[in-house]
Amino acid sequence: MPLLQLMNGEMVDRVVQEAFDILETIGVEVQDEESARLLGENGAHPDKDRRRVCLPETLVRKALTTAPSSFELYAADGTPAVHYGEDQVHFDPGSSAVHVLDGATHEHRNAVTQDLVDLVKVADMLPEYAAQSTAVNCADVPTAIGDLYRLYLVLLHSPKPVVTGAFGLSTLARMRDMLLAVGADTPQARQRAVFDVCPSPPLRWTAFAAGNLLFLARERIPAEIISMPLAGATAPATLAGSIVQHAAETLAGITLHQLAGPGAPIVWGGAPAIFDMRFGTTPMGAIETAMMDAAYAQVGKFLGLPTHTYLGATDAKTIDVQAGMESGMTALVGAMAGINMISGAGMLDFLASQSVEKLVLDAEGIAMAQRLLQGISARDATLAKDVFSQLGPDLDFLGLRHTRQNFKLEQHLPTSVIDRASIRSWKESGQLTALDRARARGLELLARHTRPALAASAKRDLTSIVNTAAREAGMTTLPSFH
Repeated sequence: MPLLQLMNGEMVDRVVQEAFDILETIGVEVQDEESARLLGENGAHPDKDRRRVCLPETLVRKALTTAPSSFELYAADGTPAVHYGEDQVHFDPGSSAVHVLDGATHEHRNAVTQDLVDLVKVADMLPEYAAQSTAVNCADVPTAIGDLYRLYLVLLHSPKPVVTGAFGLSTLARMRDMLLAVGADTPQARQRAVFDVCPSPPLRWTAFAAGNLLFLARERIPAEIISMPLAGATAPATLAGSIVQHAAETLAGITLHQLAGPGAPIVWGGAPAIFDMRFGTTPMGAIETAMMDAAYAQVGKFLGLPTHTYLGATDAKTIDVQAGMESGMTALVGAMAGINMISGAGMLDFLASQSVEKLVLDAEGIAMAQRLLQGISARDATLAKDVFSQLGPDLDFLGLRHTRQNFKLEQHLPTSVIDRASIRSWKESGQLTALDRARARGLELLARHTRPALAASAKRDLTSIVNTAAREAGMTTLPSFH
């Protein structure tokens, strides 16, 4: 059972029932004709103004019976790497930033190819990240191929599974082809990646988002619904009200998805936030944002579905005390809520920017959260009595074999990024800050990274797909990288 539950059972029931009621009486706008027709053929009907589609509760509940309660994401070699389901917790870097915080200049700038390659390499080297993400959008390629190009770079540089997403239906098909090119046409290849799909709040599934769900369901490629109500702007101002809206939008998506592909893997995900009325911003580091995430995940678990969220990010513009506080606190909330995949590491500035140094620092916080989830175990027949019986009159624990056997089992020992030495040692080492140490660690990881082996035929097919798309977008030569 998760360590953190913010709603009692009665309130979870109310959230679910109100979501059913909204779908049945108010409905959801579905802008894709095929999706609307599929819903109508299965019992949905237009609302009185014929602007929305009303979904009977029986239809939604039927879809929930076919949605899997768990599934695996696979590494490049076909072995299970991430389990979506139950209370298992995994982390991946945040996705789709447009800027990077340059580690040398400390300035925000447009992300380019080498930035994404560096982020992928660092995440590949850090075991705290069970999966990769398509972390930034590269400004040095046409927007028309931005989604598949990001996936291309990840597949070249890491064997880990990927949290990604498409910007268009034509590129979505090509992204499927890329997965199959590197993994052959197998279920494991199709489940190398999970694709984020976003409804538009409030209560709207655009033609692209709905069509995206249909495609992924029919291809048996995992989909992750990312409902993004903004409390007070595009959703009710109350946290509970926004959670109800999240549930309604997500249930509508699951219904459509399961009608298209019963049993296809689907995730109860999201990225809601409060809306800061003072600045017109969407703070991802706010505790209320984290509370909504934990609560909507609690609803997803109640319905027996895999869960995802965006936490571990910050609204700070640089790597400072605010960045550490917001990232650490919210990542811990997600871990304690038992959310299966927590995206957001490395991100600053309301998810607009990524940073290698923050990715390194966030890994340290993630390792601490993972240690917390292990809890406290009874490793011996007695908890302490037998240890005291081994002590001499001076009660010296340092010399005991029991201490040597157990301290590494009990304690998470961080890397040199975390300073636990004396102040004298700190001064002698040059009074380096955590940011200094994270930059050094990032450069070290980049220097040690080796690109995973990829069959020549797979690399050829993968590159051919991307080159063809690039030429169609008017680009004759892809950017270089190392």
